[in-house]
Amino acid sequence: MLVEDTKIPDVKILTPKRFGDDRGFFSETFNQKLFDDAVPGQAFVQDNHSLSRDVGVLRGLHFQKPPFAQGKLVRVISGAVLDVVVDIRQGSPTFGEHVAVELSAENWRQLWVPAGFAHAFCTLEPDTAFFYKVTNFYAPDHDAGIAFDDPDIGIDWPVNRDTVTLSGKDKLLPRLKDIDSPFIYGENA
Repeated sequence: MLVEDTKIPDVKILTPKRFGDDRGFFSETFNQKLFDDAVPGQAFVQDNHSLSRDVGVLRGLHFQKPPFAQGKLVRVISGAVLDVVVDIRQGSPTFGEHVAVELSAENWRQLWVPAGFAHAFCTLEPDTAFFYKVTNFYAPDHDAGIAFDDPDIGIDWPVNRDTVTLSGKDKLLPRLKDIDSPFIYGENA
C-alpha cells in the first residue's frame, strides 16, 4: 500500500496495490495491519455504500459530533469524485483549511478522513459508487455539517450553486464561522 501525506498531516491518501492480468485484477483494498502502520489506533464498525446517478451530485460537508464522531476511509468503486475534507478542530494550525483529492475507480486511491474534519464529495462521472468504512456508528442526533460553498473555506468545486444537486438538508447547512465546533485540536474526538 502506498501512503501519501497531504498538506494537512492527519489526512492521508492510501493506494492499495492492484495485481492484473488478462482476466482483470485483484486488490486487497483493506488490511488492518497495513492500515495501522499508516494510521494507528483506528477500528472500523460500519461500512457504507452510496450511488450517485448524475454528475454534479454533492454530498456534504458532513460530520458527526462527539461522542459519535467518525473517522472515515473512503474510496470510489465506479466513477469518480472530487473528495474534500475541511479541518474543523478548534486551535488547529490548519483550522478551516481543506484538502481536495480526486478519487476514482481508475486511480484506486483511498482517503483517510479523521474525526474532527467535515467531509464532502462531488461526482465527476455518472453512476458513481462511493464506499466508506467508519469508526463509529451513525447517530442522527449528532449529525451536522457546513455549507459546501462557504466562501471562507473557498473550495474550488467542479460545479456551481446553480447546477449542483444537493439534498434538502445540505442546502440549509451553516457556514463554518456560524458553528461552534465540538472538536479541539490535540484531543481525541
